[in-house]
Amino acid sequence: MKTYHGNCHCGSIKFSFDSEEIDKGIRCNCSICKRKAALMTPFTISSENLHRQGDTLAYYQFGSHVAKHYFCNNCGIYVFHETRRTPGEFRVNLTCIDEINTFDLPFNVFDGASLQ
Repeated sequence: MKTYHGNCHCGSIKFSFDSEEIDKGIRCNCSICKRKAALMTPFTISSENLHRQGDTLAYYQFGSHVAKHYFCNNCGIYVFHETRRTPGEFRVNLTCIDEINTFDLPFNVFDGASLQ
């Protein structure tokens, strides 16, 4: 098990999570994820592994208003989201983790565009 550390561009939002070695990611083809072009992976978040300055952590919802897409309202970077299919489960934006080269990481595609 390894602890990964990530942050938004300005550093106002920092997070960490424990995971086995990350050797692939997930891309989603829903209307918002394809525009973000983020590479994601599931993780568990708790108040102990999320740190933010003031109220810089904001979220956006659309459609069913179940999923929450969290971003820094200072620099605008999408950091993670709570999934629609499994509320309480989160996916982190792997591009926010400096130690992971997302350009070399293989990925699977999740068909979020087909969710009703």
